[in-house]
Amino acid sequence: MLVAHHHHQKVSALARERMGGLQSITSEPQKPRVLLVGARFDTACGDLRRFLSRNQISFNWLTPDAPELEGSWPEARKAATEGLMARLADGTVIEKPELRDLANRLGVQTHPRAADYDVTIIGGGPAGLAAAVYGASEGLRTIVVEREAPGRQAGTSSRIENYLGFPSGISGDELSSRALSQARRLGAEILVTRSVARIDPATREVFLDGDEIIRSRTLILATGVTWRRLGIEGFDRLIGKGIHYGAARSEANAMHGLDVYLVGAGNSAGQAALHFAGHARQVTLVVRGGSLEDSMSHYLIEQLRAKSNVAVMLRSEVRAVHGDTSLAAIDIADKAGGETRRHECGGLFIFIGADAETEWLPADIARNERGYVLTGDDVRKAGRWSQDRDPYLLETSAPGVFACGDVRLSPVKRVAAAVGEGSMAIAFVHQYLAREEQARRSRS
Repeated sequence: MLVAHHHHQKVSALARERMGGLQSITSEPQKPRVLLVGARFDTACGDLRRFLSRNQISFNWLTPDAPELEGSWPEARKAATEGLMARLADGTVIEKPELRDLANRLGVQTHPRAADYDVTIIGGGPAGLAAAVYGASEGLRTIVVEREAPGRQAGTSSRIENYLGFPSGISGDELSSRALSQARRLGAEILVTRSVARIDPATREVFLDGDEIIRSRTLILATGVTWRRLGIEGFDRLIGKGIHYGAARSEANAMHGLDVYLVGAGNSAGQAALHFAGHARQVTLVVRGGSLEDSMSHYLIEQLRAKSNVAVMLRSEVRAVHGDTSLAAIDIADKAGGETRRHECGGLFIFIGADAETEWLPADIARNERGYVLTGDDVRKAGRWSQDRDPYLLETSAPGVFACGDVRLSPVKRVAAAVGEGSMAIAFVHQYLAREEQARRSRS
C-alpha cells in the first residue's frame, strides 16, 4: 500500500506542477496563491517577490503595518520583528520561507523527472529559454537548469525597444514570462532553485547541487553574465534596500516622486532612465566618461534629451552611500572640478557592465581571459579542437557541448542575439545527434 500511496503522491505532485504551469498561462483573476507579509526593505522579501513573479506565481504582498492584516491575519504582525511570513491559498503558514521549500509546495519543478535527456540547457535566460522552446517543440527531451528564476538578466531590463515584432517595446520580465509558459507548454522541463556543481563534457553528465545527476546526449551553456559590482564601503549592505543592480520594472512604481540615480552609460542605463522618468521626480545618470555618444544608441540619447526630469552628470562617480535601514543619500565626486557633493537619493541603480562567471567549467571548455566561452572558429584558432570534422558554429572545444547568449565570446550582447543563438544551438544539436547516430550505425 505504501508504494501505491507514494506513487499517488508523485502523480498528484506532477499534476499540481503541470496545472501550476497551465494556471499561469490563463490570465489570473483567480485568488493569489501566496500572501506575503514582510517589511518594505527586507532583502529576503524582495528576493521572494522577484522569485514568485518570475515563476508566474500570483501573490499579494503586505507590509506588517498594513491595516488589512488587523482583521484577516493578526499573527502576521510579528513579521515586522521576526522577518518574513507567507500564507498559501490552502491556509498553510510558513515563517521565514526558503525559496526551494516554497517552490516545492507550490508545485514548481525542482527535480528532474527522468535520468536521460537529449539536451540539457544550463541557464534560463532568453538564450536558454529559446533553446528550450525549440528543443521541446522539435521533439527533443529537453531540460533547463536555472539557479534563480527564469529570465535572468533580461528580467532586469525595463524596456527592450528594438526587439523584432514588438513595436512599442517589451519589458524583459514580460518576454521571459511569455517564453517560460511557451517552453513549459511545449513540454520542456524547467528546474528552478538548482545550481550545477560541475559538468563532465566527455560523458555529458550534469551534477546538480545535492548530488543529483542528469545524463544528456548534448549540453547547451546559456549561463549569461553577472552584473559587475561597485566596490564601495557599505554598499552590499543596502542592496535591495534602495540600491539595485539593473532595473526590474517592478521597482519603478516604488520610485514615485523620489530622486533616482543611475550609474552607467550604456543602452540598458538609458532605457531604465526613460522608464523611471515616468515615475520618479528626478532621474540622474552618473557617467564616468565625458560623453554618452560613445556608448549609447542615438535614439535613446535623443529621447533622454526630451525629458525635462532627466539629467546627466558626466565625468562623475559615486564615492559613498548613506542610510541606516535603507538608502538615504549618496556622495558623487565630480572628477573635472574635483569636488564631492552629497545628494538625497531614493534609489540607486547600477549598470556598469557584466562578466561571464565560468570558473566552475572544466578545463576542457576553452575560454578567453575574461571567462567568455570560445565557440566554432575561435576554438579552432585557439588550437583547442581535436576532432577531424569542423566544430559547429556554436560548439565549444568539447564536442556535443554548445554555448549561446551572453556567455559566448561574441561582440553582440543583445536579447535578440541571445534568442537567435538559443534557437540556432538546437539546429546544431540535431546535426550533432544525427552525425553521432550515423557513426554508431557504421561502427555496428
